[in-house]
Amino acid sequence: MTLPGAVTSDEPRGRWRQLLVISIGLLCVMSPAFAASSVAPALRGAWDLGPLGLPILTVSVLLGFAAAALLLALAGAPDVLPGPRLFAIGAIIAGVANLGFAFVATDLATAVPFRVLTGAGQAAAYPVAILLASGWFRRERGLATGVLIGALTLGTASPYLFRAIGLAAGADWRPVIASASVACFAGALIVGMWGRAGPYEAPSAKFSLQIARRAFLEPSVRLANAGYLGHMWELFAMWTWVPLFFLASFSAAGLHDPTQANLAAFAVVACGAAGCVAAGAVADRVGRSNTTIAAMAISGTCAVLVGLAFGAAWPVVLVLGMIWGASIIADSAQFSAAVSELAPEGTAGSALTVQLASGFVLTSISILVIGVLDPTDGGGWRIAFALLAIGPAVGIVSMWRLRGRPDAVLMASGHR
Repeated sequence: MTLPGAVTSDEPRGRWRQLLVISIGLLCVMSPAFAASSVAPALRGAWDLGPLGLPILTVSVLLGFAAAALLLALAGAPDVLPGPRLFAIGAIIAGVANLGFAFVATDLATAVPFRVLTGAGQAAAYPVAILLASGWFRRERGLATGVLIGALTLGTASPYLFRAIGLAAGADWRPVIASASVACFAGALIVGMWGRAGPYEAPSAKFSLQIARRAFLEPSVRLANAGYLGHMWELFAMWTWVPLFFLASFSAAGLHDPTQANLAAFAVVACGAAGCVAAGAVADRVGRSNTTIAAMAISGTCAVLVGLAFGAAWPVVLVLGMIWGASIIADSAQFSAAVSELAPEGTAGSALTVQLASGFVLTSISILVIGVLDPTDGGGWRIAFALLAIGPAVGIVSMWRLRGRPDAVLMASGHR
């Protein structure tokens, strides 16, 4: 077994240091993504937001990300600009747009363009981070990708921690949003100055719908993508709504301090970082299908149990939520890895771009569905979270069918 930091004859020197640099940068640049959720109660009061106001603010980021990811791939931006520079540009755009959301926007209509631009900036950073890290790893690429997705998860969770600190200090909601922009600028500096392309980095494949279509003609690629879509139906909707769930559940149990609810939301989302690293470490050994099926079985079960536990003693709700948070993101990187292994030669890049965009569009729908339900009590939250459990159920069936196909041996060195 090769220990982190050890140098072998066929692994580049400095790869773990580069993974640290890229991971910290990604953590920083993803911090504005769910910033609106962290200050949802304050925004609802300040801007008189209706039931769909919060989901629209979050969905705007996701759709901005999806659209920009497609446009950047079409333009071949990674082939024109060095990866660290493109990452830094995206991080700066996201940070500036997020400041506009905090200090220029005055209502939902004026906030949406800033949120769309925030997602667009992140689209220039996140795929580049994956590309940069892959260029440094060959043997331990699954683990490296798991670490990166863990960093993304911690970045997503950070506004909930910032909000808890802000509430304890009696601060307004705007400094919470602004702190995420500061993180973006720090990420741009870190990756822009110290990030480097690795020796295994391959040229970015030109995006083409025709090429993507050729990949999705393969039944195995379709099944892996169906598993990913099931996973995405649940993931971002949970990340969006869990702060308001904790606020309502803790209040029903007699705990009325919003600081505690934000700390709980931070803990639940941040637990996903550990799940990502663990899954990344074992998936290459036990198989992509096995890993994703296990993760979705746990997360889908927890979605139902957390809803049922509404209003119970806060430690019970928190522990269930943390298990949900660790499992809901653990399998994320494995779906992309599966498509890259199953797609015909020369089609994986386009197929992954379509996978990413379709997942972000689908999760936007699930976020809006819960907004339409507008859950406020135990019954509403039980229905909302039970609906999220449909996604993992579909994903499990898809990955189980994929596992039984002969070409599944192409994944994870034959471990299916």
